[in-house]
Amino acid sequence: MMNRRWVLDHYPQGAATKDIWRLEDAPIPDLQPGQILVKTRWLSLDPYMRGRIAPGANYTAGVAPGDVMQGGGMGEVIASAHPGWKVGDLAESMEMGWQTHAVLSPDLPGAKATNRVPEDIPPQAALSWLGMPGLTAYVGLTEIGRPLPGETVVVSAASGAVGQLVGQIAKLMGARVVAIAGSDEKLSYCEELGFDIAISHRDPEMAEKLAKACPEGVDVFWDNTGGVIHDTVLAQLATRARVVVCGRIAVVDKPAGEDIGLRSSARLIVTRARVEGLVVFDWWHKRTEAIRHLQQWHAAGHIRYREDVLEGFERMPEAFLRMMSGANIGKQLVKI
Repeated sequence: MMNRRWVLDHYPQGAATKDIWRLEDAPIPDLQPGQILVKTRWLSLDPYMRGRIAPGANYTAGVAPGDVMQGGGMGEVIASAHPGWKVGDLAESMEMGWQTHAVLSPDLPGAKATNRVPEDIPPQAALSWLGMPGLTAYVGLTEIGRPLPGETVVVSAASGAVGQLVGQIAKLMGARVVAIAGSDEKLSYCEELGFDIAISHRDPEMAEKLAKACPEGVDVFWDNTGGVIHDTVLAQLATRARVVVCGRIAVVDKPAGEDIGLRSSARLIVTRARVEGLVVFDWWHKRTEAIRHLQQWHAAGHIRYREDVLEGFERMPEAFLRMMSGANIGKQLVKI
């Protein structure tokens, strides 16, 4: 039995293209004590992956040419040298990588750990609303954004894997939610989720419509995009606003130094706003708490979500480019 895997062929120059990865076969190593062999069923596509294929420094080690592409996934245990895992168990791990088979060490700490997939959910949910995107939304709002009842929360990329959950959790916390998205279909989806107002970032009057939607300013800004949206919202912050910088997908392919953005320091002084970057891996100790709340909200019908699914392992680069271009609605997944 061989392992099919996508490895990084070379770093992209500007936007990623399909040819930066190559598909290859490799033998599966023998299991060491404490390890399990997992056959992949689902793989996750997430914007953080773009930073992993850049040669520059990031908050964690990236992918070097010749390495298996990093990423989370879930699958079925087909061999075990770990006393707590048996053949047939379903496992989720951020260490899965773009490969058909993964040798995992369940007892690694924090985000490197392998987790059991709860039995009462579709297994791919462990990669979306009950996985890393759900944890991101939960900790970003409860620990950083902290919206109060009646406050206004603005979410960019509001129909995406994280944004759709941020808006729904903010509503559960009693906030008004203004969604920013890029197509009529995405805006309609945000309205279906119960967000109060949905504004297109392609609208030339976006700033004016945002000001009308937030007459007392923006109390919490969840920034998934950077770029023009970031600048527009920062210009409309309320006093003591909180800005959660979660993603930069609008500018990640631009040359280093090009994304300077609004010279916002004066505005931050006036509003006494707080801007904080969010890396979910710093908050993995909150995973159990987040899962408990997310499961309760979902069971009560308060959490809805969409998945954008491509089928076939060979389509991993296609799915990545689809996500980066914003063509997906909801969580981008590949079913193996």
